[in-house]
Amino acid sequence: MPPLPGLENCSAIYPVPAIPTRAEWTHSSFKRHLPRQMHVSSVDFSIGTEPVLQRGETTTSIGRIKPELYKQKSVDSEGNRKEDVKTCGKLNFTLQYDYENELLVVKLIKALDLPAKDFTGTSDPYVKMYLLPDRKKKFQTRVHRKTLNPQFDETFQFPVAYDQISNRKLHFSVYDFDRFSRHDMIGEVILDNLFDVSDLSREATVWRDIHWATAESVDLGEIMFSLCYLPTAGRMTLTVIKCRNLKAMDITGASDPYVKVSLMCEGRRLKKRKTTTKKNTLNPVYNEAIIFDIPPENVEQVSLSIAVMDYDRVGHNEVIGVCRTGLDAEGLGRDHWNEMLAYHRKPITHWHPLLEVSVIP
Repeated sequence: MPPLPGLENCSAIYPVPAIPTRAEWTHSSFKRHLPRQMHVSSVDFSIGTEPVLQRGETTTSIGRIKPELYKQKSVDSEGNRKEDVKTCGKLNFTLQYDYENELLVVKLIKALDLPAKDFTGTSDPYVKMYLLPDRKKKFQTRVHRKTLNPQFDETFQFPVAYDQISNRKLHFSVYDFDRFSRHDMIGEVILDNLFDVSDLSREATVWRDIHWATAESVDLGEIMFSLCYLPTAGRMTLTVIKCRNLKAMDITGASDPYVKVSLMCEGRRLKKRKTTTKKNTLNPVYNEAIIFDIPPENVEQVSLSIAVMDYDRVGHNEVIGVCRTGLDAEGLGRDHWNEMLAYHRKPITHWHPLLEVSVIP
């Protein structure tokens, strides 16, 4: 067959470029947001048995949850997860609930192996107690002179309804008394779930490690969210479920919270999305899903920054607290991410404590 006119000197006829699939297009969009020095190789995004984006669905979006797609793997608690923290002794106390008078009875017994804070090789320890999130009512033990193993034997009573105990935390702050300067904080014990000890109908004895701290933890509240990753589709879904015991930001004693989620890479924010705002509440329920397209070869290079914000109609929106999840996060933030990668296609749910912006790891 003779060559077509004008093509006698052409060595080959180049095929028409293939039209990219939607998955290829969305992941190319992700790559454009990455730092230039980061090499992103191509990946086969062939569709398997996992769901794919439907016509009209945005690559990053927020929508109401379909319950059948989001079966929670973990229960409504953090469980017995232990983080790598520095300890500085042990604290011994008992708990019991007085049903007749609606009181939580806390007996502080003793502390063991406290660190020496004075040049003499001893300390003058005492303990402050709160039943969070209420910081207005505070109890304090007597100061015990020149000892690293103080015997307190003091009893304190917190008024609280029994059905509210599950929403409260018992916070012990151990201090070293100093007559001439500011008292030094030795460490703290936070009992997140009092029912982990017992049903409190009888006196329960508790031993807890004292965690090293230089300042009292500020209780900003907690956020519950789930993470789910579909590697074939390259889709990550963060489902903001709810928050509890948020810090009040308004003069009314409440807040107007919403959640802002940012996709981060090497300190740069690639994309951000936010939930709806819940008015006048410290315990908002969202059940909203935020979706990011992240290629499998980049899932270890990104992290998510989660900020709970207070909406202000007149002034600037204020940050209530933040947390972060990713391989470069610390503690629960890293563990949650690893659990998500270990169980593909399954939403993994945990409570995360909110931190001040200045101390986010």
